Amino acid sequence: MELIQEAITFEKLKMSRMSTSDRVIASREAKRLILALNEVYKKTKDASLMDLMKRLTVKKKKIEKRLGGVPRI
Repeated sequence: MELIQEAITFEKLKMSRMSTSDRVIASREAKRLILALNEVYKKTKDASLMDLMKRLTVKKKKIEKRLGGVPRI
């Protein structure tokens, strides 16, 4: 499936030395991939899709952590 291959490629990308705008784009791309994979997962209930979504979510959180700066409480 093309979507799964795209997600795996995104997961393998290096995130070092990214500008702020690159991080925003990467975060949005991760969100798009996660939501698209979730729609497929709802129909198939494939555990490997869930694992892929979890890994992408971890990567997205790392990107957003660098974007956010100091968290507000």
